Amino acid sequence: MELRRKLEILADAAKYDASCASSGTDKRDSRAGGIGSTEGMGICHAYAPDGRCISLLKVLLTNACVFDCAYCINRATSNVDRARFTVRELVQLTLDFYRRNYIEGLFLSSGIIRSPDYTMEQIVGVARLLREEHGFRGYIHLKTIPDADPGLLAEAGKYADRLSINVELPEEGTLRALAPEKDFAGIRRAMGRMRVRIDEAKEAKRTERRAAAPRFAPAGQSTQMIVGADASDDRAVLGTTSNLYASYGMRRVYFSAYSPIPDASRLLPPVAPPLVREHRLYQADWLLRFYGFGLEEILSGGDGGMLDLGIDPKLAWALRHRGDFPVDVNRAPRERLLRVPGLGTKTVDRLIAARRHRSIRSEDLARLRLPLAKLLPFLVTADHVPRLLDSAGLRALVAPRTGFGKPVQLALL
Repeated sequence: MELRRKLEILADAAKYDASCASSGTDKRDSRAGGIGSTEGMGICHAYAPDGRCISLLKVLLTNACVFDCAYCINRATSNVDRARFTVRELVQLTLDFYRRNYIEGLFLSSGIIRSPDYTMEQIVGVARLLREEHGFRGYIHLKTIPDADPGLLAEAGKYADRLSINVELPEEGTLRALAPEKDFAGIRRAMGRMRVRIDEAKEAKRTERRAAAPRFAPAGQSTQMIVGADASDDRAVLGTTSNLYASYGMRRVYFSAYSPIPDASRLLPPVAPPLVREHRLYQADWLLRFYGFGLEEILSGGDGGMLDLGIDPKLAWALRHRGDFPVDVNRAPRERLLRVPGLGTKTVDRLIAARRHRSIRSEDLARLRLPLAKLLPFLVTADHVPRLLDSAGLRALVAPRTGFGKPVQLALL
């Protein structure tokens, strides 16, 4: 099969993996020689939380797989075109794309061929050749295989900026039913080992000379969860998400809405969940990580375990807690301002800095291009006190003006 056709098949097969953001890596000294840089500019497709645009070659080593996960288009019994790169083909493809300024790095995953160890050896081989033989200093994200030998996972961390292992589904029971070859406990053990090595490398950087410290996945680890392939509600999804952050130091948990596949198992739903559900989960994830919200605050007892698809979760919380509003933008502490619908973390910090010099007025919010229709019912400024409305009236006023314009992976509230 010609290389172009392989690329068509294996790039298309990789589109179901959402976890390809490229934030948090350390810089490599360009004076040491080699090519590639995570700091350069190119054709941008992934957005880091710090605002940088990163272009990655996102591809599978192969879409052949010995596993038969019911929700996966590349499962063993799926009737799809199969292809496989050799290690050197993929290395050369990455270098050619970089030299043409198409990419700044590589996101590499794979189906399981022969065995987990054999597949992991191939994945590590790509990264090793890029780093050691070709001096490639661009970003590398490797999707690792939890059943592989821990030594192979340790070697992957030497060459990759970020490693990830997909947790697949929110709950152990549904993973056992839909992906019987995968081991929920084994996935967690591999994540735990990875966290220990990442933490050890970080500690070594603090206590040893930076150049002498061992390198292990400086951008940390991430994972992905399929949403809507089973009956798990949003409470289960976010509960698992919170546990992954707390227990394994995840840099990011990604959500991927289930997409119906040909010849699907009867265990799977016949239709995809609404895409806005994925978006709401990303927004709730942001509240958990950056806004000081707890899981029980985001999902109250009367919501049936599901986020409101009509409005974002911060606005939903605010409507349930009308007694906490309005908030005075000129006096309220940071943690209270972060609870105001329409205010993000950077905006709050800018407002706090500005109010040291002058009182904040509505026109100042307008100059920051903030959504005044969403903000002003919850906010007191030097020249504005909102009229009191009940939650139903306020939702009718605010909700139609809230859209889904921001990219899902940024989901800033």
